[in-house]
Amino acid sequence: MEQLKTNWESIGLSNDFLFGKIMRKPALCKRMLEIILGVKIDRLEYLESQKSIDEEWDARSIRLDIYVQDNREVAYNIEIQTTNTGDLPKRSRYYQSVLDMQQLNKGERYKNLKRTYIIFICTFDLFRMGRHVYTFENKCREDGSLRLEDDTYKMFLNTEGVMDDVSTDLKAFLDYMGGRPSDHAFVKVLNDEVILAKHNKEWRREYMTLLMRDQENIDKGREQGLKEGREQGLEEGREQGLKEGREQGLEEGREQGLEEGREQGLEEGREQGLEEGREKGEGRFAELTQRLLQDKRYIDLEKSATDPEYRQKLYEEYRIL
Repeated sequence: MEQLKTNWESIGLSNDFLFGKIMRKPALCKRMLEIILGVKIDRLEYLESQKSIDEEWDARSIRLDIYVQDNREVAYNIEIQTTNTGDLPKRSRYYQSVLDMQQLNKGERYKNLKRTYIIFICTFDLFRMGRHVYTFENKCREDGSLRLEDDTYKMFLNTEGVMDDVSTDLKAFLDYMGGRPSDHAFVKVLNDEVILAKHNKEWRREYMTLLMRDQENIDKGREQGLKEGREQGLEEGREQGLKEGREQGLEEGREQGLEEGREQGLEEGREQGLEEGREKGEGRFAELTQRLLQDKRYIDLEKSATDPEYRQKLYEEYRIL
């Protein structure tokens, strides 16, 4: 809770919650739009502010920071963006489509669609060209002077611009939104509103509730992600383990089989060799015995039976292999 209190004390106008609350004052919002657009606005009507707009034709919902309409029925959606999510251009396209659906009732003609400005106040340079303002409207690719005139405009304001490309009023406003001090009259009014807002206990409770709810959603998402990650990891681990186990088993099986084969082969070889050796030895000795008996060498026969070296000499003598 103490951390949440600290967060409330440290936020500035670039916080979307605080921005949405302070810009609920028509005079402040009107002056801000006049500075951004360089036009005079008589009055504003709030259509939606920090409310979710749900479309039956799509399951997605959006929450608008500021959604107002002037006396000429020009609609403005103003958003604070402090993080470059990489999808801001596509998001502006989606916002435009949702606002168009909100403007038309069933059966109404398309010409009743109002002129619309989607305005993002960014604390970073989305297009990295150093400009303070990037304004887009639909034009013909083959002839840049030919406009589609669908009355849709998308503006991306950059608090980190370095070019001398905007009015002094807008430069001071963007500096303040970027966290840099300014002695500009309108900036002083905005800063006083921020200081006053910090003492609004109702806003602080609402902000802390939203923050805790967001944190709970983050924690739930993290837990779900960890759970799914563990399950996926176990599944992949089992598959990988089985694969490696099979490969290792085959390798170890081959090695063990070869080792056991060598041992078994040696053992069988020894046994067979001994057997064959015995058989061969017995055959050689039988032949030697026969030859010695034929030659009546009885003393040599008796000695060869007990003396291997003498027996070997007799084998060589008789060429018994």
